Amino acid sequence: MDYGIQAQEKGEDVFYFISWSPLSQADRWTINAKVPSVAGIYEIYWMDDHQHLRLLSVGDTHYGGLRSELRRLTDPELVGEPKAKKILEEKEIWFRYAPSNSAAVMADVVWFFRQTYFPENPGVSHSGRYRKIFMKESAPDKLIWVP
Repeated sequence: MDYGIQAQEKGEDVFYFISWSPLSQADRWTINAKVPSVAGIYEIYWMDDHQHLRLLSVGDTHYGGLRSELRRLTDPELVGEPKAKKILEEKEIWFRYAPSNSAAVMADVVWFFRQTYFPENPGVSHSGRYRKIFMKESAPDKLIWVP
C-alpha cells in the first residue's frame, strides 16, 4: 500500500486525503527498518493503563526525514522536555506517518490536525493558500481521529 497525502482543489477550498502507514511500536530497530528518510507528517502515541492510545505529538519533518525525526522524538535519551521524557521512559510508544514532498501541503495538514486536537493553541500556521481545508483519513488499523 502507498502511504502519503493527496490533494484535490475545489475553487478556494482543498480536500486532503491522508493514507497513513500502519501503527508501529516505536523502537530504534523498527524505525530504522521501516520508516523512509523522506519528508512527511507523523503522529506519536502512548498507551495508557486502559490500553487506549493517547496522542503525544503530531508534526511534520523536512530535512532529516521521517526516520530521523521519529527516532529522535521517541528516544527518551534524546528528548529534553521532562514530561515527554517520563512518558517515553514509562509507556509503550506507537507511531504512524504519511510521506509528502510539499512543505505547503504538510503545513495545511498539520495545522488542520493541531487545530482539531488543540483548538485553544494549535501552535502552527497553515499555508494560507485556501479558504477552507477539509480532511479525510485512511488507516490500515482503523485508527481515525478526524470525522
